[in-house]
Amino acid sequence: MRFELTEDQRDFASSLESLLSSSDTVGVARAWAAGDHAAGLRLWARLAEQGLTMLATEATPVELCIAFEALGRHAVPGPWVESAAYLPLALGHEVEGVATVAIAPLVPYALDADVADQVLVVKDGSLHRATVGEATTSVDGTRHLFTVTAGESVEHGDLDAAFDLAVLATSAQLLGAGERILADAVTYVKQRRQFGREIGSYQAIKHALADVRIALDFARPLVLGAALGEVSASAAKVATADAAYLASRTGLQVHGAIGYTAELDLSIWITKVRALVTAWGTPAHHRAAVLRELVG
Repeated sequence: MRFELTEDQRDFASSLESLLSSSDTVGVARAWAAGDHAAGLRLWARLAEQGLTMLATEATPVELCIAFEALGRHAVPGPWVESAAYLPLALGHEVEGVATVAIAPLVPYALDADVADQVLVVKDGSLHRATVGEATTSVDGTRHLFTVTAGESVEHGDLDAAFDLAVLATSAQLLGAGERILADAVTYVKQRRQFGREIGSYQAIKHALADVRIALDFARPLVLGAALGEVSASAAKVATADAAYLASRTGLQVHGAIGYTAELDLSIWITKVRALVTAWGTPAHHRAAVLRELVG
């Protein structure tokens, strides 16, 4: 299959890239991780004005993937998958403000429930309003997770379809994060010198970065294929999780000791990838889903 974005889709991607490139998303992510949500909520409002919160109900999954790849590439914090992918489809309409949801056992905690205007939970196959409980930690400092307790039930649509769209959005985020890590790694190895030459000139580093490039290039068609209904969202999640995780390991390796420091911006994407690999279903869950699909 050959996938080409339309001119309108390319324009949409370009406008998002322009907005996010000028928004100091690294600063926004660091502030969000520290519990200061002001800048993140201002960025949320600007992205909502661009139509991100209505993509699930008013556009196609392809536009959704374009948006979430950009969110991943710029490490934008917040419950975007919940607010802009899962809940609009589950409720049948655009969600106003910030919203989040938990779905045991695959999504056991509600992301950023402390700043959400609406908190919901799926229990026994039904959607319910929820009360927020205790906080728990994530490897990604920008992901604040909370336990929730189910309350009154809420009328809803196809929760399975909503879950698949959320998985697809997470896959696109992983793809974007992997692309950012690769780009930063390539830039670094062209600048870092060792033994009188750029480390990027060594064959071992070239091969490692090439392997990441190939993995991301093979994952991208699965994301777009899932957006078009040609393959399952689980297949896209497996491929993007593997590719982004390879990118994070390789990016960490080529940066050397500095790669382990939280002060380096690379850490924002490395920890995000590690969290998203298991978000909205573990690799084992999605591999099993792909297997079931293959064997009929």
